[in-house]
Amino acid sequence: MNQNWDVIIVGAGHAGIEAALAAAKLNQKTLLITMTVDNIGAMSCNPAIGGLAKGHLVKEIDALGGIMGKAADETAIQFRILNSKKGPAVQATRCQSDMIVYKDTIRNILENQANLSIIQAEVTELIIGNNTVCGVKTNIGETINAKAVVLTTGTFLNGTIHIGHNQYPAGRAWEFPAEKLSDQLKSLGLKIGRLKTGTTPRLDGRTINFDKLEAQPGDAIIRKFSFWPSEIKLPQVPCYITYTNQNTHQVIMDNIKKSAMYSGAITGVGARYCPSIEDKVSRFPEKDRHQIFIEPTSLKSYEYYPNGISTSLPLNVQTQYLRSIEGLENVDVVRAGYAIEYDYIIPTQLKSTLELKDIKGLYCGGQINGTSGYEEAAAQGLMAGINAALKNKSEEPFILLRNEAYTGVLLDDLVSKGTEEPYRMFTSRAEYRLSLREDNADQRLSQKGYDIGLLDAENYRLFSEKNDQIRSLSEYIKKIRVKPDADINTLLEKHQAQTIENRMSVQNVLKKPNVTLQLLETVESQEDLLPIKNWNTIVKKYVETEIKYEGYIIRQESQMKRYLKIEAIRIPDQIDYDSINGLSTEVIQKLKSHRPQTLGQASKISGVTPAAITILMVAFQKRRFNKR
Repeated sequence: MNQNWDVIIVGAGHAGIEAALAAAKLNQKTLLITMTVDNIGAMSCNPAIGGLAKGHLVKEIDALGGIMGKAADETAIQFRILNSKKGPAVQATRCQSDMIVYKDTIRNILENQANLSIIQAEVTELIIGNNTVCGVKTNIGETINAKAVVLTTGTFLNGTIHIGHNQYPAGRAWEFPAEKLSDQLKSLGLKIGRLKTGTTPRLDGRTINFDKLEAQPGDAIIRKFSFWPSEIKLPQVPCYITYTNQNTHQVIMDNIKKSAMYSGAITGVGARYCPSIEDKVSRFPEKDRHQIFIEPTSLKSYEYYPNGISTSLPLNVQTQYLRSIEGLENVDVVRAGYAIEYDYIIPTQLKSTLELKDIKGLYCGGQINGTSGYEEAAAQGLMAGINAALKNKSEEPFILLRNEAYTGVLLDDLVSKGTEEPYRMFTSRAEYRLSLREDNADQRLSQKGYDIGLLDAENYRLFSEKNDQIRSLSEYIKKIRVKPDADINTLLEKHQAQTIENRMSVQNVLKKPNVTLQLLETVESQEDLLPIKNWNTIVKKYVETEIKYEGYIIRQESQMKRYLKIEAIRIPDQIDYDSINGLSTEVIQKLKSHRPQTLGQASKISGVTPAAITILMVAFQKRRFNKR
């Protein structure tokens, strides 16, 4: 092509999609290169978006101006709120997706985005000069120049698929791997690791006896992912539940040595929180059964995804154990389950912007950084695309801290601690999760998205209107008090809430368990409560949650201040650790190896003690004083 681009994105999975759209929206001439245009936005594994902690990431992507949330809404065939009986901080949205429609929807969005072009090719080489990326070369002889390159290669780097004792090179089932690019990254001196993940067999729904399965319908009231206008376009359908049994386990154990995982063929590290069915059966022999979710993949297909039984056993064994399961006695396998090994970049070599420390202008996002999951990939792709664009425009980088977003937790964990197994987001990873809820992602991030130019003006207007409603409802609630009459106490007793004996502020009444604004607005004997109906449900729920969590949030804010005191101190790029008195040899070696960008990152390095952090803090203060 011999054209000059601002940003090149390599790979069109969930990370590449967000990276390409972000760069293009920030007025960068962007080129998306994919090995197969037909598989842009493909769901390689389960047909779903969101879930515990993952739903938070989708909401954050949406709040900043990304596309995953809206695309998920418009292609969903079932919605469920997970942890609905627990507090709002750990509740999570999840949807079953029509994976065929999702892929088509994403491709349509990309093809209609200004400043964005798409080509089909394999990137075989990065063009590097003076430790700076200058473009790429492809397998068909093209040299394409660019100011920045974002690698979002997923499982394609030197990928190998395993089914029983059979193995073959692939980045995804029956798709070519990226071998030359992986070899070049190693030759550049980058630290490369090897990971493993797996997927389940796909089943022919016409051969499933659904009468024997437990139906699992979606929620009657749908809570969408997107804060912005999006339409639920598709019919909602159920999933189904069944279980393995002792016969299933016996078939697996009789053939366990035929599994690639147990034959020694696989050397990559797998995810312990998402074990294969072979792992489940061998590691937990005391369990009589394991749950399987039978999930539809598309309204346009009869294919079903049996979530919970990823495997690398031979196809004949997969079929045998599947037919031992209730409801699957006559099932046919459309596609065999498999394990896949692939190379990844040790993420401690990245800056917080996801730019490599040693190669300027080269960014990495998604599974190439050692993560798993569509949502984790999309969040990284978004941040990499934003920062590539901002650097090209000589603007300040966009970095989210741990107290600001789950995305901040994700990136900080990767670049500070690294990972030796596929990294997955959990709510337990976020110290400030009471403040990082799904419902307030727009309050935390939409202003930031608008300020950098990613969130469009119309959605920002909607965000501002919502804020006005939140303020007006909060102010109104502060003015009114609840009287202890028979109507309200009868209602409170009915909902197992403590009754009131004296006039009480609405805030204090709301702090009682089981009390909501929608409940209080039904008390006709108290005229001051009736106008609460004028505010929409989303605004009422947000204000109510803020009130219920107020004490905890105040306490957490003091923890955040201590965190920010260290995190805000940046380490100079050319720091000479040997010249700082008091640091042990071990600490100096660790700091030189990891090259942290902030004291917060340094504090997370194993072996770097609190005393060492104090010494560094004093040294940096002296440095700033001497400069002044």
